[in-house]
Amino acid sequence: MSTTALGRIASDLEEVAVPANGGEWTMAWHPPGDAPTGLPHGAGAFCVTADDEVVLISTDGSRWGWPGGRPEADETWEDTLRREMLEEACATVTEARMLGFIRSRCLSGHEKGRVLVRSIWRAQVTLLPWEPEYEIPFRLVVPAYDLAKHLWMEEGAEPMYSRAAREAGLA
Repeated sequence: MSTTALGRIASDLEEVAVPANGGEWTMAWHPPGDAPTGLPHGAGAFCVTADDEVVLISTDGSRWGWPGGRPEADETWEDTLRREMLEEACATVTEARMLGFIRSRCLSGHEKGRVLVRSIWRAQVTLLPWEPEYEIPFRLVVPAYDLAKHLWMEEGAEPMYSRAAREAGLA
């Protein structure tokens, strides 16, 4: 079993149980290429600066996560990535590399049967002055080697974050 500082690494297509939104979900890592079937649910990224620091965001100043969000209109995966990094992290993407997809499937609860797909990226970014305009009031920039100390992960989703960190060269 492979691990990183964030925990066990998910294998390709391995379904991991994750409780969320009042139901039971599974998440599976899919390598880059053709997106798996499901509703496109946006993009998330490890944003890395030229100084090898990782940009994290928070709505409450205590739980720090990677920036990301849902697509608008007919945006591509990368269009969503670039817009969300600017809106949530005040960061301009200078280079983007897709790491893969996370496909989430709801097994129980009010969203039973729903299947969501999110693209996962490593984004080289240039930070702009911190002037939040949207739903994210906090930004934290940490050395890549300290990522595990700061990154908050949803219960059960650790193997997905660990896989993304490895693919991004951060673990």
